[in-house]
Amino acid sequence: MPTIEDLRRTLARIDGRGYKAYKDLEGSYHHHQFILFVDHVQGDPFASPSKVRVRISQSVANVPQAFFANTARRVAVQDFLIRTTHSAIRHVSQGHRGMGKSGLISIDVGGQEVLERTAMLVNHEWVEARLQVGLPAQGRTVLGRQAEAMLCQEIPQIVEQGLLWGNIPQREGKQFVDWVENQEHIRHQLDSLGLVAFIGDGATLPRASGASDSPLAGKNVRRFQSPESLRVTIPIPNPIEQGGKPVGSLTGMGIPKGVTLIVGGGYHGKSTLLRALERGIYPHVPGDGREFVVASQGAVKIRAEDGRRIEQVDISGFITNLPFGQNTTQFCTDNASGSTSQAATILEALEVGATVLLLDEDTSATNFMVRDARMQALVIKAHEPITPFLDRVRELFQTQGVSSVLVMGGCGDYFDVADTVIMMREYLPLEVTVEAQQIARSHETHRCMEVASSMPSLAHRIPLPESIDPSRGRREVKIDTKGIDLIVFGHEAIDLKGVEQLVDISQTRAVGCAIQLAAERFIDGKARLCDVVEDVGRLLTVEGLDVLDPFYRPGRHPGNFARPRSYEIAAALNRLRTVRMRQA
Repeated sequence: MPTIEDLRRTLARIDGRGYKAYKDLEGSYHHHQFILFVDHVQGDPFASPSKVRVRISQSVANVPQAFFANTARRVAVQDFLIRTTHSAIRHVSQGHRGMGKSGLISIDVGGQEVLERTAMLVNHEWVEARLQVGLPAQGRTVLGRQAEAMLCQEIPQIVEQGLLWGNIPQREGKQFVDWVENQEHIRHQLDSLGLVAFIGDGATLPRASGASDSPLAGKNVRRFQSPESLRVTIPIPNPIEQGGKPVGSLTGMGIPKGVTLIVGGGYHGKSTLLRALERGIYPHVPGDGREFVVASQGAVKIRAEDGRRIEQVDISGFITNLPFGQNTTQFCTDNASGSTSQAATILEALEVGATVLLLDEDTSATNFMVRDARMQALVIKAHEPITPFLDRVRELFQTQGVSSVLVMGGCGDYFDVADTVIMMREYLPLEVTVEAQQIARSHETHRCMEVASSMPSLAHRIPLPESIDPSRGRREVKIDTKGIDLIVFGHEAIDLKGVEQLVDISQTRAVGCAIQLAAERFIDGKARLCDVVEDVGRLLTVEGLDVLDPFYRPGRHPGNFARPRSYEIAAALNRLRTVRMRQA
C-alpha cells in the first residue's frame, strides 16, 4: 500500500498543474496511525468537496468496547467522536486556501439531537471518520503544497486530537454515551408504563431564540417541575449525578396514553412544551436541557398544510359530502385545503403506524378542529362536510389505541373529551383535569356531536413504481437537498415544510435517497406503503446507512446521511407530486 510519503511525492509532482491532476490522488495511503482513503476527488474547486476517509485500528484508537456494546451506545459514541473530530478540525485546520471550497476540511456534525450518521463508524476492529476536503486551487491550478499541508499534516493532527480515545475528554465521552443510553431506555419503558412521553424534573424547555436550538440561559429560566399527580419515577441503567450524589432513577412528569390537553395563557409555555415533545423522539446531547424529554417513537406532529398534494387517501372519517360529489374515500387533489390536508396527514401517519398525534391549534385548520354550537346552528350538518377532530379524538384512542396531545388556548370544548388536562403557568405545569371536567359539566356548550358513523377501517395504499422517477437529463438518479425542508427529486420538488420533525439536512438527504432506494428494491406495484417503509428501515438497520447512496459501492465514502424515521420517509413520498397509488 502506498504511504503518506508517496502521497507527498504525488502532490509535489502535480503542483501547478490543471485541477484534473488531483484525480491521481484517488486511492489509499498508509500512515503509522491510520489509513487515509481518498475515495472521490471533486471536479473543480467550486464543486462539492472531495470525499476522504481515515480508518484507525482499535489497537491505536482504543475506544472501549463497553462504549459500543449495543445500538444506543454505538450511535452515541459515534456521534460523540464526530463532535470531537469537528472540534479538532476547528482547532487544527488553517481554513480557506485559494478559490471556492479550497482548503476546507469538514465532518457532518449535528446539533442538539443525537442521530445515527454515516460520518463515523465504530466497531471492534476500527474507527472510521468520513470527511469532506476542499482540495485547494487558484483558478483551476493545483496548489500542491497547500494540499500537502491539509492531507499530510492537518489530517494526522485531527486524528491525534479528535479520534484517539486517550487524547479526548473521556469523562465527557462516558457521560455522553451513558446519558443517550438512559434516554433510549426511558423510551423503551414508556409503553409498559402507560405513557406517551416523559419530561424530567429540572429540564430546560425554552430555546435561546427562534434562530437557535440551544437552551435559553439566564436567571429568569424556569426549570421544569412535574405536578405531583403526574409524577413518575423511572429507573435508568447508568446512574447520573444529582445534588452531588449518583442516582439510579429519574423523576418527572409522565403524559398518560389517551387524550391530553395542554392549556394556559399566551406566552406561558404551551407550544414550547409541545415542541420539546416533537423533538423528544430523538436523544439529546448533555447540556441541551431536554436530555430527559422523551417521547414515544411513534409520535407524529400533525398540522394543516394548504396546497399540498393528496393521493388516494380515505379521509371520509373526517370529510364527506364535498361539493360536486367529489369522492373522499379515495381522495385526490393537487391543492389541498387546510382541513383536507390535516385530515390526510392524520390518515397517512396512521397508515404507517403512528401511535401518538401531536397537534397545536396555532398550526391547525380551525374548522377541522371544532365547530361550536353557534356555527352548527347557522351552517347545518347537511351542508358541512367536515367532522371535526373533536368528535373523533376519543374514538381514535378507544378503537385504535392512538393517543393525542393537543395544545389548546382558545377552545374549551375539548374539555369534554380529555383524559388529562395540563395547564402551563409561567412555564410550569399544573394538572387541572378535575377543574376542566367540572367546568365542562357546569358550562354546557350545547354543541352536537357530528359523527354520523364510526371511523372507517384504515385504507392501505400501494405506490406504483412508474410514478417515482429520480432521473434528470442524462442522469438516472439526480437527488438534491436544498435545505432541511426541500428535496429536488429528479424534476420534482418535494416540499417538507409541513414535516416538522426533521431536524438535520442530512436526514432530509437520507429521506430523498430512501425514496429512490424503496423504488428500486421494494416498490413493485403490489407492496403496501407501510410494508415498503418498514422494509427500508429493516435494510438500514441490517446493512447500515451507506446503502442510501444511489451509487453505493462497499468500502467507499457514501456521502452524508443521518437516519430518518419511517414516518418522515412516508411523508415525503406522500408529498411527491408525481406519485400515484391505488388502495389495497
